[in-house]
Amino acid sequence: MDIPDGDLVRLARDGDPAAFRLLVERHLPMARARAARLCPQPDDADDAVQDAFLQAFLALGRLRDPDRFAGWLGGIVANVCRAQRRRAPLTLLGDWPENLHPASAGSLPSAEDLDRADVLSRAVAGLPPGQRQAVTRFYYADQPEDQIAGTTGAAKASLHKARRRLREYITAHRPDLIPVTSRRTPMTAVRIVLADPWPQGQPVGLVVLADTAPAGNGGHRVLPIRLPARDSRFWRLLARPDGRDQEHQEDDPGQMTGRLLDAAGITVTAVTVTDLGPAVTATRVDIAVPGGTRQVTTRLAEGLALAVITGAPLAVDDPVMDRLAEPVTGPDPLSPFRSRPQAPFRPPGHTRFEPRNLAFTDGLHGWQLDGTFLRQAGFHDQDYSCTAEDGRVILAATEPEPAGFAVLGQEIEPDDYRGRAVTFRADLRATDVADRAGLVLRIPRQGRRPAPPDPWHDPENHFAPVSGTSDWTRREVTAQVPADAISIIFGVFLNGGRQIELRNAELDPHPAPNGSGRA
Repeated sequence: MDIPDGDLVRLARDGDPAAFRLLVERHLPMARARAARLCPQPDDADDAVQDAFLQAFLALGRLRDPDRFAGWLGGIVANVCRAQRRRAPLTLLGDWPENLHPASAGSLPSAEDLDRADVLSRAVAGLPPGQRQAVTRFYYADQPEDQIAGTTGAAKASLHKARRRLREYITAHRPDLIPVTSRRTPMTAVRIVLADPWPQGQPVGLVVLADTAPAGNGGHRVLPIRLPARDSRFWRLLARPDGRDQEHQEDDPGQMTGRLLDAAGITVTAVTVTDLGPAVTATRVDIAVPGGTRQVTTRLAEGLALAVITGAPLAVDDPVMDRLAEPVTGPDPLSPFRSRPQAPFRPPGHTRFEPRNLAFTDGLHGWQLDGTFLRQAGFHDQDYSCTAEDGRVILAATEPEPAGFAVLGQEIEPDDYRGRAVTFRADLRATDVADRAGLVLRIPRQGRRPAPPDPWHDPENHFAPVSGTSDWTRREVTAQVPADAISIIFGVFLNGGRQIELRNAELDPHPAPNGSGRA
C-alpha cells in the first residue's frame, strides 16, 4: 500500500530524507510534463524541475495542507517556468536572506508563500528610508542600480546595508524560515578540476569534481556535473579559483559576495553536493552566523560558487558519489575526458531558411544532437550516439537504460512556409526500441497558449512514433506553420534503449493558399 502524500510530507518535515525522495519519485513524471509544456525553451524543462523540487523541499514547513502536495508542487513548477521567461544573469549569492525572494522574482507568490512575503514586508518596512527606497526600486520595481541613487556605487552601498539588516531581522524574528537538515551522511572531499562552459561544442557547461584523496592504486573518482552555460562570470570564477584576487575588485562579483558575507558576520564552513531525490541534485551549505550554525540548501551553481569565493571545503555525499562518479586509473583525474572522442559535428552557426544535407552525403553537417541526456549529473553525455553511413543516420543508445532522451534535428526559419502546411517524411527502421522513437516536427510559436500537461499532446509538437522492432517503413508527419511561428524544427528522436535509423528524409511545403507564395 502506497504511503499518502500527506504522511510523506510530515515525515520529510521531521528530517526523513527517504520520505522526500519518495515524493520526488512519485511526482517527477508530472513535474517533467508540466515543465516541458510551460518552459519557454523545451531544453530548460530539466532545470525547471530541479528548481521546483528544491523550492518545494525548502518550503515544506509552510505547506498548509500536506495532502495537497501534488497541486502545490504543480504551482511551483509553473512559477519557475514563468520566471525563466525573464531570467536574470546568475547571482552568485541570493540577494535575499536564506533564499527568501519577494514576489517580483519572476512570478506571483502562491498561497503557501504569503507567510514568507509578509515576513519580508515587515522586514523591509523596518529599514531606514534610504535603504527601504533602494530595496523597493531594485527588487519590486526592477529598476537598474544607476536609477536608484545618484551613482551606481551609492546604490550598491544602500542595497548592501539593506541586505545585512534583512538577514539580521530574519535570523532574529523568524529563524524557522531558515531550513536545517537534521541528518548527515558520509561524504567524500572533492575539488574542482575542470570548469568548461562549452565542452566539445555541447550546449551545456561541464564542471568536474575529483576526490582529494587518491585510492590505493593512485587513481581517483571523478564526478561530472552539467550546468547551463549562461553566465560567463560564473565560469570564469570556477575556472580560476586560485587566481581570483588578480582581477579588479570592481569587476569581480565574487569579491563583493565575500565582503557581503564578512559584513553580515556569516562564515561558510562547508559546501556539500547532495540529492533530494532522483534527478534532483543540490548543494548543502553549512554556515556559521552570530546566533549559531545553520544549513542552507541551494542550487548547484550557487553552492559551487560559494565554495570558490569563501574557500570553504567542498564535498559530495557518498551515496551521490557512489552512484554517479567514475573511477579513474592513474594520477590524471581528467583522463576520461581527454580520451573521449570529440563530437563528429558542431552546432550550426546560424539558422538557415532551407533544410540541408538531408541525404547525409556530408556526414552529419547541418544536424544537431541534443536532448535531456546532455543535462544529467554523472557520465551521461554519451548515453546516446549518432553516426551517418550509406545515406542513413543511426541514432542509438549506448547504455541499456540511458538517461533522458535524444533528438537529432535541424532548425530552419519559417518565413518561406508561413500560412502553409509542411510535411516531414522519411524511412525509419527500429531495433528493440524500449520506449518511444520516431519523427518529430515542432513549430514553436510566439507567446503562450493553453496546452495539456502531456508534451505528446502539445499542439506545437507533432510525432510519427515507432516502437519495438520494425523494418524500413515510410513515415510522415504534417503540421501547419502559422503566421506567428518562430521556427521549424524537424528530426528523429529516441527515448530509451537500442536504436532507430532514418534515410531518404524530405521536408516538403504544401501549396500556398490561392496559389500565392513560393512553391
